[in-house]
Amino acid sequence: MSTSQPPTWPHCAHGADPAADPVGCRGIHVPGHTACLAHLADADRDAYLAALTPGMRIDHRGTTFTESLLNALLNALRDPATGHPCLGVAVFGSATFEGGAVFRSATFIGDAVFRLATFKGNALFGSATFIGDARFGSATFEDIALFGSATFEGDARFGSATFEGVAGFESATFKGDALFESATFKRNALFESATFKGDAWFGSVTFEGVALFGSATFKREARFGLVAFEGDARFGWVAFEGDAWFGSVTFKGIAGFGSVTFEGVALFESATFKGDAGFGSATFEGDARFGSATFVEADQFGPLVCAGRVVLSGAAFGGPVTLSFAVRRLECRRTRWSSTAEIRLRYATVDFAHAVFEYPLTIAAEPDPFVFTDGQPLAEDLFPSAYDPGVRVASLRGVDAAHLVLADLDLSGCLFAGTVHLDQLRLEGACTFDTAPPAVHWRRWPPVRFTERRVLAEEHHWRAGQPGAVRGWNAAVLGAGRAGPLQLAPVYRALRKAFEDGKHEPGAADFYYGEMEMRRHADDIPRSERGLLTAYWALSGYGLRASRALAWLGTAMVLTIVLLMALGLAQDTPKQTATGTVPAGGGKVTFEIDKDDPQKPTGNRFTGERFEKALNITLNSVVFRSSGQDLTTTGTYIEMTSRLTEPVLLGLAVLAVRNRVKR
Repeated sequence: MSTSQPPTWPHCAHGADPAADPVGCRGIHVPGHTACLAHLADADRDAYLAALTPGMRIDHRGTTFTESLLNALLNALRDPATGHPCLGVAVFGSATFEGGAVFRSATFIGDAVFRLATFKGNALFGSATFIGDARFGSATFEDIALFGSATFEGDARFGSATFEGVAGFESATFKGDALFESATFKRNALFESATFKGDAWFGSVTFEGVALFGSATFKREARFGLVAFEGDARFGWVAFEGDAWFGSVTFKGIAGFGSVTFEGVALFESATFKGDAGFGSATFEGDARFGSATFVEADQFGPLVCAGRVVLSGAAFGGPVTLSFAVRRLECRRTRWSSTAEIRLRYATVDFAHAVFEYPLTIAAEPDPFVFTDGQPLAEDLFPSAYDPGVRVASLRGVDAAHLVLADLDLSGCLFAGTVHLDQLRLEGACTFDTAPPAVHWRRWPPVRFTERRVLAEEHHWRAGQPGAVRGWNAAVLGAGRAGPLQLAPVYRALRKAFEDGKHEPGAADFYYGEMEMRRHADDIPRSERGLLTAYWALSGYGLRASRALAWLGTAMVLTIVLLMALGLAQDTPKQTATGTVPAGGGKVTFEIDKDDPQKPTGNRFTGERFEKALNITLNSVVFRSSGQDLTTTGTYIEMTSRLTEPVLLGLAVLAVRNRVKR
């Protein structure tokens, strides 16, 4: 309140000076008098105090209290039964307490109004009971303010209050709402073992010293939005039974949330952690949201347990950090890492879409529960014993994978389309992919059978969306988008190269198969090329299915044998003949040796002898050898065709075996 403006109540005006202080004393008139309690005549003051009884309403707005004057007032209101002051509605708005203000164990039956009050000495409210609202808005505590073990049955309003000394609320109980918006704690703020049964509002509060909330309990919402913790903030063993809001909070020192339990949603969106982010052994029964948070120097985050989601989308990590989470889902969309990082997980499904990192980053599954430095394992009671502790990746879209390492992850549902430098991705340990549907599937005629191979989730989605799709292909979930063969062929090609660089040739073969499948189904290739790819697929599975090539080879050989027996082998082996001519008048004889043309077979053509000859010719054809058998003209062409096709099929079978076993 401006000193040049008089208060709204009838005031004492003691010491007013038209030049220096036209208002004078601002204390409200004592009833029946024209002066405040501080400037009342001794006899009148004694009479006023003598008339007071415990539980009476008092109004001393703007009054200046010395320690002795305040003690006299409280003694007049002391309850003989308890020996402690008992006040009804107590109005001390804009009052000034020049000495110690001792309200220890006092009971305020009605509202306690200390709005705009100034406490120049110690303000001692330990074990006090506020049955009505406690209003300390914009109050100033120039020295120690102690509310330890106090009970606030109504609302506790400390909005815009200033605590220049230590503020102690240890073991205090707030049954109504606790409102500390825009308050300033210049030294330590002690809320250890406090109980907040109503909403706790700390919006825009500034903690310049250490803020201790150890073992506190928040039964309903706890809001710390826009708070600035200049020193350490320690919330160890706190229980937030409702939602906890720390949006836009700044932690300049240590943010100590070790062993804290969040039963509702924990929101740290846009928070800034300039020191360590201590969430070791923290338990989140709901979601933990750190969207757009900034971690400047945090080197450890966790290990923690979260039964819901840990949201790090839009967050930024400034230094090397290790994240250790046992969490159901981790969302890291557009998260930025400016240094090396390691993310170790259990039970999690990870969404890493459009994350940004310029240094090596590892995402790994932790096979065993996390262990603290003291050797104690992290409790995972929030997860049933039958729940799979493995880690699944949902998306890597938009990620530059040049520095990404994945270890022991389930990639069966991962979306890869749009990933940059996917060929430089490092896969370590047992990283698994989805597979093609097993067994034979009937789609009218003929039946469809897919051989086992590694398949991307996006191929599952594309095939499931095709007309007449067979059962077994997984349909796309909402938000997965849709990628076709044109988009998936480069993805398969890049993963193939990544497996080849890792000397994992069998895995690379599966991705080569997928690449060729996508090329065969793409709409932009010429019909002739599609036909060639189809033939390549049908004959040998793109040179990767030895059984298919061998089956065709066997079929070709049987067909060759049958044709040779039916049409190719001559009826009999032709005999050589010699014809002699004696010229007239001479003794010289010339013999011309000729051989009859092989005759077409007649009679029973499928005899054991003919089978043996046909088999010999066919086997020689497989290895490019001539059988030397006498064949009919048709048989000659059959042999030529056999010598062209069967060695190719044999070569494809050998190639397929080689692609599966080479290292």
